[in-house]
Amino acid sequence: MKTSQLKHLSDSELLELFYSDNNPQWIGALLERYTLLLLGVCMKYLKDENEARDAVQQIFLKVLTDASKYRIEFFKSWLYMVAKNYCLMKLRDRLKNDYKDLNENILIEETEPGELLKNERAYDLLEESITELTPEQRQCIILFYIKKNSYREISDATGFNLMKVKSYIQNGKRNLKLILEKKLKAMNSNK
Repeated sequence: MKTSQLKHLSDSELLELFYSDNNPQWIGALLERYTLLLLGVCMKYLKDENEARDAVQQIFLKVLTDASKYRIEFFKSWLYMVAKNYCLMKLRDRLKNDYKDLNENILIEETEPGELLKNERAYDLLEESITELTPEQRQCIILFYIKKNSYREISDATGFNLMKVKSYIQNGKRNLKLILEKKLKAMNSNK
């Protein structure tokens, strides 16, 4: 069937054609129909055009492999959920990596390699410890280490002057290290 003819078929009709012969052309026509929707969803969650375009391609592949596993009733809403879940997974992975980077910046920088990281719980402790900082320190630490904002961007976002931002980051980093060391020491003494 020609592409122009496919445009006249409903989502349900294309799905029925796919389920009758498993020809990926039918799913491809549906994906083509909703490419802009997918890009919009990915941009909404990922906030980066290149990453969103990559995500759309990955979602296309996932849909092509997963469509035959399920009986899809409403393709548009199913596709939206696939895209949303994919983006949330990417954000979770990004957050894990950001916490790992923050952990390495704070812990490894001033300790012997691996000394504090022997226990896998260190990452969980880092998340717990961040909540114990003052609100200003916590906000600046997250914006600087996790969101990768510059001092100027943090100043603009928070309203703190540059000196305050630098102070909150420096003191927050020191306090975070002390909190983490205390928690790790308590944890290790309980073994």
